[in-house]
Amino acid sequence: MTIEIPELSLVVLIGPAGAGKSTFAGARFKPTEVVSSDACRALVADDEDDQSATPAAFEVLHLIASLRLRRRKLTVVDAVNARPGDRRPLLELAAERDCAAVAVVLDLPGPLCVERDRARPGRTVGSTVIESQRSAIGRSLSDLRDEGFAAVHVLRSPEEVAAAKVRRVPLPVNRRWERGPFDVIGPVRGRGEALAALLDRLGYPVGRGPDGGPVAAAHPSGRRAVFLGELGSAGAVRLVRALAAAGAALTVRGDGDEELAARLPEPDAAFLRGLPSHLVLARGDLVAVHAGIRTDLQGRDSPRVTEFCLHAEPDWAAAYRGRALVVHGHAPEPSPRWVGRTAGIDVEGQLTALRYPERELVSVSGEF
Repeated sequence: MTIEIPELSLVVLIGPAGAGKSTFAGARFKPTEVVSSDACRALVADDEDDQSATPAAFEVLHLIASLRLRRRKLTVVDAVNARPGDRRPLLELAAERDCAAVAVVLDLPGPLCVERDRARPGRTVGSTVIESQRSAIGRSLSDLRDEGFAAVHVLRSPEEVAAAKVRRVPLPVNRRWERGPFDVIGPVRGRGEALAALLDRLGYPVGRGPDGGPVAAAHPSGRRAVFLGELGSAGAVRLVRALAAAGAALTVRGDGDEELAARLPEPDAAFLRGLPSHLVLARGDLVAVHAGIRTDLQGRDSPRVTEFCLHAEPDWAAAYRGRALVVHGHAPEPSPRWVGRTAGIDVEGQLTALRYPERELVSVSGEF
């Protein structure tokens, strides 16, 4: 089994004493990425077996996990986590930090866990406690997704545990390795002819498809088009999807794209549903988003992040102090609007692109 873990996530290990959670984590994650309840108990009581220190130990564990996630560091919680009440604070923490929570369950046979427990130096928990933990975990297995875990991976034998590999996958919003150059294009809103004209001015070869609609090919110089969502029509979706399939375009979700997806056949609808809330590009120096985004939300992926990206907040641009240049649309203005390190390119009566890194604006006329 290959366990895919989002690069920024809270990994919650679940398993009874003796299941091998610490061994599993130690073989697949950095020591600094693993926050152990035993280690936190030792921190507060000088003895990881001192059960009277358990409440304080979990205060420390939750604090460390919160601080790591705030710094965009993958974090693994090594604890029994058998009951919903044990897991709820961790799920709340992941939601607060706008990242996914992933459950990895070591559901190994009871006799094996008891045998390992007896062989451990120091304090053992005993068969009664282990069976109680296993029973609680067993009752929870079918409900873990409903609790709020983005993914659940269950390992049921020592062989499965030994063979399991962890693969870290980038978040859909993270395209930092994409260096550009880019042509960031404002909301299309169904203006297919204006889009074809703008792409032609930007140097993308434009022709006509079998249905007479515009089609475009990759830029001869390797530039990438980045669309700010709200494509607005089936024709625009097909054109942009073809560019994306050719590796010549990237797209973020707009606030009207979900409604549009409901009216389109597959695979156009699937393309719209799969769009990220924003894109972090050029080593973090450029962010493309439909409406806006705060610094603390950049590079994160959650319903709250998506909601902000689609609608933003009043005066978010005036308060923005991030390093990245944020290029956005959503609210048409009489002219392109530069506020600090933000650029609004949703222009009344025009379809506008911002060339990056040149920071040149290119526009064509186009009502909607």
